[in-house]
Amino acid sequence: MIPRNPTRSRGIALIVVMWMLALLTIIIGTFAVLARTEVLQSRFLFDTTDARYAAEAGLHRAVVELRNPDVETRWVADGRPYEFRFGDADVEVRITDETGLIDVNATAQGNPELLIRLFESVGLNAEDAELMTAAIQDWIDADEETRVMGAEDPEYANEGLPYGPANQPFGTVEELQQVIGMSWNLFRSVADSVTVHSGRADFNPAFAPLGVLQTIPDMDEESAQLFMEERSQYHPADQMQLVLPDGTMVNQRGSGLTHTVVSRATLDSGTWNEIEATIRLGTDSRGRPFRIVRWKQNRTESN
Repeated sequence: MIPRNPTRSRGIALIVVMWMLALLTIIIGTFAVLARTEVLQSRFLFDTTDARYAAEAGLHRAVVELRNPDVETRWVADGRPYEFRFGDADVEVRITDETGLIDVNATAQGNPELLIRLFESVGLNAEDAELMTAAIQDWIDADEETRVMGAEDPEYANEGLPYGPANQPFGTVEELQQVIGMSWNLFRSVADSVTVHSGRADFNPAFAPLGVLQTIPDMDEESAQLFMEERSQYHPADQMQLVLPDGTMVNQRGSGLTHTVVSRATLDSGTWNEIEATIRLGTDSRGRPFRIVRWKQNRTESN
Protein backbone atom coordinates (compact mmCIF):
# COMPACT_ATOMS: atom_id res chain seq x y z
CA MET A 1 0.00 0.00 0.00
CA ILE A 2 1.39 3.37 -1.05
CA PRO A 3 1.26 5.92 1.78
CA ARG A 4 -0.58 9.19 1.10
CA ASN A 5 1.28 12.48 0.99
CA PRO A 6 -0.65 14.77 3.33
CA THR A 7 1.15 17.86 2.02
CA ARG A 8 0.10 17.11 -1.56
CA SER A 9 -3.51 16.50 -0.50
CA ARG A 10 -3.61 19.80 1.33
CA GLY A 11 -2.20 21.55 -1.76
CA ILE A 12 -4.86 20.10 -4.03
CA ALA A 13 -7.58 21.08 -1.55
CA LEU A 14 -6.21 24.62 -1.41
CA ILE A 15 -6.25 24.90 -5.20
CA VAL A 16 -9.84 23.64 -5.31
CA VAL A 17 -10.88 26.16 -2.66
CA MET A 18 -9.15 29.00 -4.53
CA TRP A 19 -10.88 28.04 -7.78
CA MET A 20 -14.23 27.93 -6.00
CA LEU A 21 -13.61 31.36 -4.48
CA ALA A 22 -12.62 32.73 -7.89
CA LEU A 23 -15.75 31.26 -9.44
CA LEU A 24 -17.95 32.69 -6.69
CA THR A 25 -16.28 36.08 -7.13
CA ILE A 26 -17.02 36.02 -10.87
CA ILE A 27 -20.64 34.98 -10.28
CA ILE A 28 -21.20 37.64 -7.62
CA GLY A 29 -19.51 40.28 -9.80
CA THR A 30 -21.67 39.31 -12.77
CA PHE A 31 -24.83 39.56 -10.71
CA ALA A 32 -23.70 42.95 -9.39
CA VAL A 33 -23.10 44.26 -12.92
CA LEU A 34 -26.45 42.90 -14.12
CA ALA A 35 -28.24 44.40 -11.13
CA ARG A 36 -26.62 47.80 -11.72
CA THR A 37 -27.44 47.65 -15.42
CA GLU A 38 -31.08 46.87 -14.66
CA VAL A 39 -31.22 49.73 -12.17
CA LEU A 40 -29.74 52.13 -14.73
CA GLN A 41 -32.12 50.90 -17.45
CA SER A 42 -35.09 51.25 -15.13
CA ARG A 43 -33.99 54.72 -14.12
CA PHE A 44 -33.48 55.76 -17.74
CA LEU A 45 -36.91 54.42 -18.69
CA PHE A 46 -38.49 56.23 -15.77
CA ASP A 47 -36.68 59.50 -16.57
CA THR A 48 -37.54 59.24 -20.27
CA THR A 49 -41.21 58.71 -19.47
CA ASP A 50 -41.15 61.56 -16.95
CA ALA A 51 -39.52 63.88 -19.51
CA ARG A 52 -42.02 62.91 -22.19
CA TYR A 53 -45.01 63.75 -20.02
CA ALA A 54 -43.37 67.01 -19.01
CA ALA A 55 -42.92 67.86 -22.71
CA GLU A 56 -46.58 67.04 -23.34
CA ALA A 57 -47.44 69.32 -20.44
CA GLY A 58 -45.64 72.05 -22.37
CA LEU A 59 -47.88 71.41 -25.37
CA HIS A 60 -51.04 71.68 -23.28
CA ARG A 61 -49.71 74.80 -21.56
CA ALA A 62 -49.16 76.34 -25.00
CA VAL A 63 -52.80 75.71 -25.95
CA VAL A 64 -53.98 77.36 -22.74
CA GLU A 65 -51.74 80.38 -23.28
CA LEU A 66 -52.75 80.78 -26.94
CA ARG A 67 -56.41 80.91 -25.85
CA ASN A 68 -55.66 83.27 -22.98
CA PRO A 69 -58.29 86.06 -23.12
CA ASP A 70 -55.82 88.51 -21.56
CA VAL A 71 -53.88 89.94 -24.49
CA GLU A 72 -51.30 91.37 -22.08
CA THR A 73 -50.12 87.92 -20.97
CA ARG A 74 -51.03 85.80 -24.00
CA TRP A 75 -48.08 83.94 -25.50
CA VAL A 76 -46.87 85.19 -28.89
CA ALA A 77 -46.54 82.58 -31.65
CA ASP A 78 -43.43 83.96 -33.35
CA GLY A 79 -40.96 81.33 -32.15
CA ARG A 80 -39.81 83.15 -29.02
CA PRO A 81 -39.06 80.81 -26.07
CA TYR A 82 -41.24 80.47 -22.99
CA GLU A 83 -39.87 78.61 -19.99
CA PHE A 84 -41.47 77.18 -16.87
CA ARG A 85 -40.89 74.51 -14.26
CA PHE A 86 -42.97 71.33 -14.29
CA GLY A 87 -42.21 68.82 -11.55
CA ASP A 88 -38.53 67.95 -11.83
CA ALA A 89 -38.23 69.30 -15.37
CA ASP A 90 -37.37 72.60 -17.01
CA VAL A 91 -39.72 73.03 -19.97
CA GLU A 92 -39.07 75.33 -22.93
CA VAL A 93 -41.88 75.98 -25.40
CA ARG A 94 -41.72 77.71 -28.77
CA ILE A 95 -44.82 78.36 -30.87
CA THR A 96 -44.98 79.30 -34.54
CA ASP A 97 -48.20 80.52 -36.11
CA GLU A 98 -48.55 78.70 -39.44
CA THR A 99 -49.55 81.98 -41.13
CA GLY A 100 -45.88 82.89 -40.77
CA LEU A 101 -44.91 80.00 -43.06
CA ILE A 102 -45.25 79.58 -46.82
CA ASP A 103 -48.25 77.43 -47.76
CA VAL A 104 -46.88 75.35 -50.61
CA ASN A 105 -50.35 74.63 -52.05
CA ALA A 106 -51.75 78.16 -51.97
CA THR A 107 -48.46 79.75 -53.04
CA ALA A 108 -47.90 77.40 -55.98
CA GLN A 109 -51.31 78.33 -57.33
CA GLY A 110 -51.52 82.00 -56.42
CA ASN A 111 -48.01 83.34 -55.84
CA PRO A 112 -45.34 81.11 -57.44
CA GLU A 113 -42.78 83.92 -57.31
CA LEU A 114 -42.66 83.46 -53.54
CA LEU A 115 -41.73 79.79 -53.95
CA ILE A 116 -39.04 80.74 -56.46
CA ARG A 117 -37.55 83.22 -53.97
CA LEU A 118 -37.65 80.55 -51.25
CA PHE A 119 -35.63 78.12 -53.36
CA GLU A 120 -33.20 80.86 -54.38
CA SER A 121 -32.72 81.80 -50.71
CA VAL A 122 -31.46 78.28 -49.93
CA GLY A 123 -28.94 78.25 -52.77
CA LEU A 124 -30.67 77.29 -56.03
CA ASN A 125 -29.93 79.40 -59.07
CA ALA A 126 -32.81 81.19 -60.79
CA GLU A 127 -33.39 78.48 -63.42
CA ASP A 128 -33.36 75.58 -60.95
CA ALA A 129 -35.67 77.51 -58.63
CA GLU A 130 -38.15 77.97 -61.49
CA LEU A 131 -37.87 74.28 -62.43
CA MET A 132 -38.59 73.21 -58.86
CA THR A 133 -41.56 75.56 -58.59
CA ALA A 134 -43.01 74.40 -61.91
CA ALA A 135 -42.66 70.75 -60.84
CA ILE A 136 -44.59 71.55 -57.65
CA GLN A 137 -47.30 73.29 -59.66
CA ASP A 138 -47.65 70.25 -61.93
CA TRP A 139 -47.80 67.99 -58.87
CA ILE A 140 -50.87 69.73 -57.46
CA ASP A 141 -52.78 70.75 -60.59
CA ALA A 142 -55.56 68.44 -61.79
CA ASP A 143 -54.52 68.16 -65.45
CA GLU A 144 -51.95 65.98 -67.21
CA GLU A 145 -50.47 68.79 -69.28
CA THR A 146 -46.83 69.58 -68.63
CA ARG A 147 -46.33 73.28 -68.09
CA VAL A 148 -43.17 75.06 -69.24
CA MET A 149 -40.27 73.78 -67.08
CA GLY A 150 -42.74 71.48 -65.28
CA ALA A 151 -43.04 67.70 -64.94
CA GLU A 152 -45.89 65.24 -65.46
CA ASP A 153 -45.96 61.44 -65.83
CA PRO A 154 -43.54 61.22 -68.82
CA GLU A 155 -40.85 63.21 -67.01
CA TYR A 156 -41.15 61.04 -63.90
CA ALA A 157 -40.95 57.89 -66.04
CA ASN A 158 -37.83 59.21 -67.78
CA GLU A 159 -36.20 59.57 -64.35
CA GLY A 160 -37.06 55.95 -63.54
CA LEU A 161 -39.58 56.89 -60.86
CA PRO A 162 -42.44 54.39 -60.36
CA TYR A 163 -45.01 57.15 -59.81
CA GLY A 164 -46.14 60.46 -61.23
CA PRO A 165 -47.65 63.66 -59.84
CA ALA A 166 -50.57 63.25 -57.46
CA ASN A 167 -52.54 65.95 -59.31
CA GLN A 168 -53.92 67.18 -56.01
CA PRO A 169 -52.72 69.45 -53.19
CA PHE A 170 -50.10 68.22 -50.74
CA GLY A 171 -51.56 66.69 -47.60
CA THR A 172 -48.31 66.96 -45.63
CA VAL A 173 -45.04 68.82 -45.98
CA GLU A 174 -43.19 65.49 -46.21
CA GLU A 175 -44.90 64.74 -49.54
CA LEU A 176 -42.68 67.37 -51.12
CA GLN A 177 -39.90 64.78 -51.13
CA GLN A 178 -41.70 62.90 -53.90
CA VAL A 179 -41.57 65.82 -56.33
CA ILE A 180 -39.06 65.31 -59.12
CA GLY A 181 -35.85 67.22 -58.43
CA MET A 182 -36.47 67.51 -54.67
CA SER A 183 -33.30 66.13 -53.08
CA TRP A 184 -33.08 65.30 -49.40
CA ASN A 185 -30.76 68.24 -48.72
CA LEU A 186 -33.07 70.65 -50.54
CA PHE A 187 -36.07 69.37 -48.63
CA ARG A 188 -34.27 69.81 -45.31
CA SER A 189 -33.40 73.37 -46.31
CA VAL A 190 -37.02 74.40 -46.89
CA ALA A 191 -39.01 72.05 -44.62
CA ASP A 192 -39.14 74.44 -41.66
CA SER A 193 -40.28 77.29 -43.90
CA VAL A 194 -43.32 75.69 -45.54
CA THR A 195 -46.73 74.43 -44.48
CA VAL A 196 -49.93 73.03 -45.94
CA HIS A 197 -52.19 74.51 -43.28
CA SER A 198 -52.36 78.31 -43.62
CA GLY A 199 -54.29 78.52 -46.90
CA ARG A 200 -52.55 81.83 -47.71
CA ALA A 201 -50.60 82.72 -50.83
CA ASP A 202 -48.43 85.02 -48.72
CA PHE A 203 -47.18 84.99 -45.13
CA ASN A 204 -47.31 87.17 -42.05
CA PRO A 205 -43.81 88.49 -41.18
CA ALA A 206 -44.93 88.89 -37.56
CA PHE A 207 -44.66 85.11 -37.13
CA ALA A 208 -42.20 84.13 -39.88
CA PRO A 209 -38.98 82.23 -39.08
CA LEU A 210 -35.59 83.21 -40.46
CA GLY A 211 -35.84 81.15 -43.66
CA VAL A 212 -39.16 82.72 -44.62
CA LEU A 213 -38.08 86.29 -43.83
CA GLN A 214 -35.17 85.89 -46.24
CA THR A 215 -37.65 85.57 -49.13
CA ILE A 216 -38.56 89.24 -48.66
CA PRO A 217 -36.78 91.25 -51.38
CA ASP A 218 -33.60 92.95 -50.15
CA MET A 219 -33.73 91.16 -46.78
CA ASP A 220 -30.59 89.10 -46.23
CA GLU A 221 -29.80 86.85 -43.28
CA GLU A 222 -28.30 89.64 -41.19
CA SER A 223 -31.25 92.01 -41.61
CA ALA A 224 -33.67 89.13 -40.99
CA GLN A 225 -31.86 88.30 -37.75
CA LEU A 226 -32.02 91.93 -36.64
CA PHE A 227 -35.74 92.05 -37.41
CA MET A 228 -36.33 88.89 -35.37
CA GLU A 229 -34.39 90.32 -32.42
CA GLU A 230 -36.46 93.49 -32.57
CA ARG A 231 -39.67 91.47 -32.94
CA SER A 232 -38.87 89.42 -29.84
CA GLN A 233 -39.05 92.63 -27.78
CA TYR A 234 -42.54 93.47 -29.00
CA HIS A 235 -45.91 92.19 -27.85
CA PRO A 236 -49.23 92.61 -29.68
CA ALA A 237 -50.52 94.48 -26.63
CA ASP A 238 -47.82 97.15 -27.06
CA GLN A 239 -48.74 100.46 -28.60
CA MET A 240 -45.61 100.50 -30.77
CA GLN A 241 -45.82 99.20 -34.35
CA LEU A 242 -43.41 96.63 -35.76
CA VAL A 243 -41.93 97.71 -39.10
CA LEU A 244 -39.98 95.85 -41.79
CA PRO A 245 -36.68 97.34 -43.02
CA ASP A 246 -38.46 98.70 -46.13
CA GLY A 247 -40.98 100.56 -43.95
CA THR A 248 -43.87 98.10 -44.33
CA MET A 249 -46.06 97.87 -41.24
CA VAL A 250 -46.40 94.39 -39.72
CA ASN A 251 -49.73 93.16 -38.37
CA GLN A 252 -49.00 91.34 -35.11
CA ARG A 253 -52.63 90.81 -34.19
CA GLY A 254 -53.68 88.77 -37.21
CA SER A 255 -53.05 85.22 -36.04
CA GLY A 256 -54.35 81.94 -37.44
CA LEU A 257 -55.82 78.83 -35.86
CA THR A 258 -53.01 76.42 -36.77
CA HIS A 259 -49.73 76.48 -34.85
CA THR A 260 -46.60 74.38 -34.54
CA VAL A 261 -45.52 73.87 -30.94
CA VAL A 262 -42.04 72.64 -30.01
CA SER A 263 -41.85 71.61 -26.36
CA ARG A 264 -38.60 70.38 -24.81
CA ALA A 265 -38.42 69.09 -21.23
CA THR A 266 -35.08 68.54 -19.47
CA LEU A 267 -34.89 66.77 -16.11
CA ASP A 268 -32.37 67.63 -13.41
CA SER A 269 -30.59 64.38 -14.34
CA GLY A 270 -30.02 65.69 -17.87
CA THR A 271 -32.53 63.36 -19.53
CA TRP A 272 -34.64 65.24 -22.08
CA ASN A 273 -37.56 64.74 -24.42
CA GLU A 274 -38.83 66.95 -27.21
CA ILE A 275 -42.10 66.91 -29.10
CA GLU A 276 -43.11 68.94 -32.14
CA ALA A 277 -46.83 69.08 -32.80
CA THR A 278 -48.83 71.04 -35.33
CA ILE A 279 -52.20 71.76 -33.76
CA ARG A 280 -55.44 73.36 -34.90
CA LEU A 281 -57.29 75.32 -32.25
CA GLY A 282 -61.02 74.84 -31.90
CA THR A 283 -63.21 72.38 -30.04
CA ASP A 284 -63.47 69.01 -31.80
CA SER A 285 -66.27 66.43 -31.72
CA ARG A 286 -64.94 65.07 -28.42
CA GLY A 287 -64.90 68.46 -26.77
CA ARG A 288 -61.13 68.85 -26.82
CA PRO A 289 -59.82 72.41 -27.34
CA PHE A 290 -57.45 71.46 -30.17
CA ARG A 291 -56.69 68.81 -32.76
CA ILE A 292 -53.25 67.42 -33.61
CA VAL A 293 -52.58 67.39 -37.35
CA ARG A 294 -48.86 66.55 -37.26
CA TRP A 295 -46.59 64.99 -34.64
CA LYS A 296 -42.84 64.45 -34.28
CA GLN A 297 -40.92 63.01 -31.35
CA ASN A 298 -37.30 63.87 -30.54
CA ARG A 299 -36.57 65.16 -34.02
CA THR A 300 -32.90 65.15 -35.06
CA GLU A 301 -31.05 66.27 -38.16
CA SER A 302 -31.10 62.68 -39.44
CA ASN A 303 -34.91 62.45 -39.48
